[in-house]
Amino acid sequence: MEQSFIAYIENSIKKNWDLDALTDYNGATLQYKDVARKIEKLHIILEESGIKKGDKIAICGRNSSFWGVTFLSVITYGAVVVPILHEFKADNVHNIVNHSEARLLFVGDVVWENLNEAAMPLLEGIVLMNDFSVPVSRSEKLTHAREHLNEMFGQKYPKNFRTEHVSYHKDKPEELAVINYTSGTTSYSKGVMLPYRSLWSNTRFAQEVLTLNPGDKIVSILPMAHMYGLAFEFLYEFTQGCHIYFLTRMPSPKIIFQAFAEVKPNLVIAVPLIIEKIIKKNILPKLETPTMKILMKLPIINDKIKATVREQMINAFGGNFSEMIIGGAAFNKEIEQFLKMIEFPYTVGYGMTECGPIICYEDWKQFKMGSCGKVAPRMEIKVLSPDPENVVGEIVCKGDNVMLGYYKNEEATKQTIDKDGWLHTGDLGVIDAEGNLTIKGRSKNMLLGASGQNIYPEEIEDMLNNLPYVAESIIVQQNDKLVGLVYPDFDDAFAHGLTNDDIEKVMEENRIELNTLLPAYSQIAKMKIYPEEFEKTPKKSIKRFLYQEAKG
Repeated sequence: MEQSFIAYIENSIKKNWDLDALTDYNGATLQYKDVARKIEKLHIILEESGIKKGDKIAICGRNSSFWGVTFLSVITYGAVVVPILHEFKADNVHNIVNHSEARLLFVGDVVWENLNEAAMPLLEGIVLMNDFSVPVSRSEKLTHAREHLNEMFGQKYPKNFRTEHVSYHKDKPEELAVINYTSGTTSYSKGVMLPYRSLWSNTRFAQEVLTLNPGDKIVSILPMAHMYGLAFEFLYEFTQGCHIYFLTRMPSPKIIFQAFAEVKPNLVIAVPLIIEKIIKKNILPKLETPTMKILMKLPIINDKIKATVREQMINAFGGNFSEMIIGGAAFNKEIEQFLKMIEFPYTVGYGMTECGPIICYEDWKQFKMGSCGKVAPRMEIKVLSPDPENVVGEIVCKGDNVMLGYYKNEEATKQTIDKDGWLHTGDLGVIDAEGNLTIKGRSKNMLLGASGQNIYPEEIEDMLNNLPYVAESIIVQQNDKLVGLVYPDFDDAFAHGLTNDDIEKVMEENRIELNTLLPAYSQIAKMKIYPEEFEKTPKKSIKRFLYQEAKG
């Protein structure tokens, strides 16, 4: 069947039967045949429990091979997967389970401890992913299915389970596959309805532009309940016969480095925050010594230093990858200039949950710095502006990747997808003659200057984050004046002998310096220091709405 996402899964399992498929880092490994056997057992549970095609099944847990198996089982059965970020508070999980009308909830053991089954009255059962045990069953069918699972499996496949037994749901392009609730930097989540054509088109895109082969390795560090991680650290790799390693704990930089050094992945997918931290903490300080600054100005030595630094950076991520794809949030300009200078193989993509996720991408060799690539195959983009090359406008897109709409929210769907099928992204940008898209900010974040000038807070924050002892920042408007909210890098400041009073003085100096770089209408009136990191979404973008009303 042309354009079948599930056929990709089915074919990969058959073709890569004896290869390693999923490994929990420092834990057990499942081969493709083991995954197939587990899928079959879960299909028996679903069928015997009376689950029908199109029914909703929720999954909530940390990344793991069990998570991967559960997702594949539900989708190949023809049920609709509702992936829920395990970082969500219990109330959010309860709300999503109820709103999506999920019949079953598969959970990881860490998540399950915090949930309250009484708050999810529609559920027929809760299943633990690691062993398919059923801590909560409100259905005799489910209880019976779990108790007699191995017996039923044995009866169905008396002479071993083999490749010819692998036969899954035949999906149709417009059929609903996934409801993904946006983590949302707004106060409530919307359920994005992604059809099979979106999963197929995103997977096909990766097959067209990336070069992974059976047996290649990848380390999955992004949350799989988020479309970026799901599409490009799991689904694409699984269809290619790759070996996927899951960091089952919170991925701190230390654990990430350790895993990269051991696994040596063939492709690295990352969010800017991880890359920025590594470069700021481990690489730039070495280059900012007086001797190094002199050496960097001498052409021959400069090239040698660049090559050495590039090699150090590549080795930091295992030394074996063809390119690093960065996405999910805005990328710091200074860090990007540094990567470009040392000719590091990176590229920045652009996407959103509503497109499952990809909208733009370009291979690192052709990638234009500061942009986020060109429109992906089977997609179109436009910038709604009288002069899209020079005047900022809203980015809209349409194509195979675009969602069906928001679940049970026609009003929000109508506001987002217009009558001609264009999805309004809410992002602002410009597009050059070659088709490279450059993002300027979110329309809802845009501030208006006193005389009606457009101010993009993200651009100011990008500059501010490069100044001394600034870990992260947000620019907000208070009483028509711009205020910089700053979380300082306290560790670094204290290590250099600064006191809290000194940090305040440095931030005031930063404000004065920043204003020399900014036009009169976007000057910062004052700085306000925050004692702890800003709250973030699982995609690591700051939840701005929490700070817009921050009183100075």
